[in-house]
Amino acid sequence: MRALRWTILLGLAVFCVAAVTTWAVAKPQDLALLKQLYAPKEGTDLAKANCLACHSKMPPTKTDLNPYGKDLQKAAAGRPVDEKAFRAIEKLDSDGDGISNLDELKAGTLPGDPKSKPKR
Repeated sequence: MRALRWTILLGLAVFCVAAVTTWAVAKPQDLALLKQLYAPKEGTDLAKANCLACHSKMPPTKTDLNPYGKDLQKAAAGRPVDEKAFRAIEKLDSDGDGISNLDELKAGTLPGDPKSKPKR
């Protein structure tokens, strides 16, 4: 009986480690492309946001998009998000804070969050 308990506990521990590791290293292609195109500086809101650059909450789903994510989805028009989709919405102000998406991305702020904007 004691050996069975230890086996179950060990199995649960292995499962938890595998689940956390998989979640921690899972990087959506869209996020990788965003980081490749805009190279956010370490420590900025954009660098720390990960999925929240386009999604409104964690864990992310296809439907919980912030305004920037919605604009990006529209620009992709049913295709996988690519560089063309990112470039198509650079001049927009997705979050309505008066600053273009491109200027926010360059500054490392979140173009889908009106509270995150470059310091003037």
